[in-house]
Amino acid sequence: MIRSIAAVLVFVVASAVAAPAQDRRVPTTNEVRLSYSPIVKHVAPAVVNVYAAKTVQTRNPLFDDPIFRRFFGGGPGGLNQVQRSLGSGVIVDPTGLIVTNVHVIEGADEIKVSLADKREFEATVVLKDPRTDLAVMRIKDGAAFPFLEFANSDTLEVGDLVLAIGNPFGVGQTVTHGIVSALARTQVGVSDYQFFIQTDAAINPGNSGGALVDINGRLVGINTAIFSRSGGSQGVGFAIPANMVRVVVASAKGGGGAVRRPWLGATLQTVTPEIADGLNLKRPAGALISNVMRDGPAAKAGLKAGDLIVSIDGQDVDDSNAFDYRFATKPLGGSAKLGVMRAGREMAATIALETAPDAPRDEITIQSRSPFSGARVANLSPALADELQLQNIDTGVVIVGTDDGSVAGNLGFQRGDVIQEVNGTRVDKTRDLDRLSRTPSNGWRIVILRRGQKISAMFGG
Repeated sequence: MIRSIAAVLVFVVASAVAAPAQDRRVPTTNEVRLSYSPIVKHVAPAVVNVYAAKTVQTRNPLFDDPIFRRFFGGGPGGLNQVQRSLGSGVIVDPTGLIVTNVHVIEGADEIKVSLADKREFEATVVLKDPRTDLAVMRIKDGAAFPFLEFANSDTLEVGDLVLAIGNPFGVGQTVTHGIVSALARTQVGVSDYQFFIQTDAAINPGNSGGALVDINGRLVGINTAIFSRSGGSQGVGFAIPANMVRVVVASAKGGGGAVRRPWLGATLQTVTPEIADGLNLKRPAGALISNVMRDGPAAKAGLKAGDLIVSIDGQDVDDSNAFDYRFATKPLGGSAKLGVMRAGREMAATIALETAPDAPRDEITIQSRSPFSGARVANLSPALADELQLQNIDTGVVIVGTDDGSVAGNLGFQRGDVIQEVNGTRVDKTRDLDRLSRTPSNGWRIVILRRGQKISAMFGG
């Protein structure tokens, strides 16, 4: 189809150049009939508008003034206010399974979707994967729905034609067109897996979660971010590749509460020009292993710290982000062949594609009066450590989140903080922390591990 379009365009341009100025004429119907309409008619019914609403409590700041409270009392606890957000989604299964972005529906109490034919349905969240910023929802109605098939996003090439469909600025379903501007973009910063399709098809606020499709009407990506100095489209948009979306959808169909992906059991770093010089490489490329976990797949495959991964199943690995993406999209249960450079020699390693071992997380929210009040904590396991991207540690107690307005949140505790000691006592399990936080104290000496650095802090009682 691309060749036929190109041929017609070349003919029209050549005729225009050859013809004298006085022979200008209205083009015939056949000369101007080229259209994306057939693709849009096929794709549009499967792209939905997403409306999410959540209730938040607001408080009049005047009630924080002690003089105001003296005359008017403590005041109400707060007023409930409904916040609404909008975005887009794509139906990927005839049962009404929808893919969108996590940031579109995060914290929502109610989600509704509107189809191109104006039908509206309530939707429930089946799975959220913050690591990819992808969420899967299901329409409550059990009817058969139009859906899009996945393309193999690895076959995309720079210059391929694509269409973006979504709900920009809430104006309703909108179609824009462009090309694939770049592949494997890694400096976007909106998820753990930095491997995006870049396009110049206009993407604006509200397009998040919408479809990026090829000229065959297949889903090649989920639009998720833009680079903009104005807040609107400036021709630099990013989409999550369909091969990653497929993995998340498969986990949702399998009934799991989390995405199951292969676990390497090693820490990687990108090769800098300085490292490349030290390894006598022609250019900075590959993923360098900096640490190997005991008894993990990498260790069992014979990999060591200092090994450089240069390919996976014959596909070149340019950096650690590229490896993470390629490895995470491999099907579980089999194996992958890694091309490795060790001490200047090429070698191959076969690694098992298996999930990280998990254990009961015993997740609780600390309620006692302490610096940890409002912190949600869990027992670490290799699976949770991999999920939180923690390096060189897979046991202990970790903060997985803090409640809005909580003491822990206000004190600056962060998701991924590993709590090691409280008042000189080692913390191994969530129940240890719960017990220690209930023990009255005039002061709190706390030791945490944050991004590999040990931090000691002192808080008043």
